[in-house]
Amino acid sequence: MRDVAIIGIGETEFGELWNKSFREIGIEAGFKAIEDAGITSQQIDALYIGNMSAGKFIEQEHVAPLVADYSGLADMHLPAVRVEAAGASGGVALATGYMAVASGMYNIVIVGGAEKMTDVGDTQALQILSATADQEWESVFGATFPSLYAMMARRHMHVYGTTRENLAAVAVKNHRNGSLNPNAQYRREISMEMVLNAPPVATPLGMFDCAPLSDGGAAVVLCPMDRAKKFTDTPIQILGSGIATDTLALHNRRDICTMDATVIAGKRALHQAKRTPKDVKVAEVHDNFTIAEIMAVEDLRFFEKGKGGAATEEGLTALNGEVSVNTSGGLKARGQPVGATGVAQAIEIVRQLRGEADKRQVDDATTGLIHNVGGTGATAVVHILERGD
Repeated sequence: MRDVAIIGIGETEFGELWNKSFREIGIEAGFKAIEDAGITSQQIDALYIGNMSAGKFIEQEHVAPLVADYSGLADMHLPAVRVEAAGASGGVALATGYMAVASGMYNIVIVGGAEKMTDVGDTQALQILSATADQEWESVFGATFPSLYAMMARRHMHVYGTTRENLAAVAVKNHRNGSLNPNAQYRREISMEMVLNAPPVATPLGMFDCAPLSDGGAAVVLCPMDRAKKFTDTPIQILGSGIATDTLALHNRRDICTMDATVIAGKRALHQAKRTPKDVKVAEVHDNFTIAEIMAVEDLRFFEKGKGGAATEEGLTALNGEVSVNTSGGLKARGQPVGATGVAQAIEIVRQLRGEADKRQVDDATTGLIHNVGGTGATAVVHILERGD
């Protein structure tokens, strides 16, 4: 297996991009990544696109060849593959591209992610997202995506004493970070009072506990580590990559307060990287709901089980805290174009490790982690990134 580096990054703004089509979003992110890497289109060997549900959001399937075609790459006849893993589509696409380069199959690979979610109404979008749960045993009985995460939150509060203020602290922190991110969908701070007094969605989760619907795209360029210095002075190595799965339905889980897929994927990635959670200075974790971030920082072993909420409220996950979590603003403030999420997480960590995160820069950031979840935790993928010397 060869060592693999990220040598280029590119992303669009996230938000309600009414004046851009899906293909324009994907192409913009890809061209920015190619330009950042300093490569030409002739050097690209393969393309992997994370996308959850273009067929339902924009009635367009077969999206990987579409992006290749409208990027001017059709006459190169590249392998172009769509990767679908619900909210983890981007992260699994990154893992797939990583394996393609590590194996020696390809030398330069573009991994992208894109979603256009705001062309349908909110009710329809929620139905599409809820399709990532178990249709036969959950959705058909009226369980929505927010209500399933609300069940996790209620149980976590019952077992561990997690409070409504703990949940709100996640949203306040991530909006503070998002206010410093020029590509974030929401670039304004919010207060604890705003979160606690927001309209309810699924008790105990309110409006500010839920990530928005978003349009957006993100892309990275991968190559073998031993060639990376030809393209950049600051290659970022992918030290570890782990994927795991769990039951689709919550009622079959060992414990709905723990995402076992996250626990296992995290251990696999850290073991491959020969690192521990204490080595990680900055992390992008999947926070589609505030309870999801609290569970993630516990399942990734940054904090003891049941202590993630209190740690957040105490500021231990804030910028330059014990571990800086979701410096981009996370899904909560940066936005949640589902297929692009995992790739956008990688871009934030690359910026941090390069020292290019501006006002949200973490001091002495050398090792970072990205954590991407599909559905209510049936898929989880974790990558460990480190600045190459």
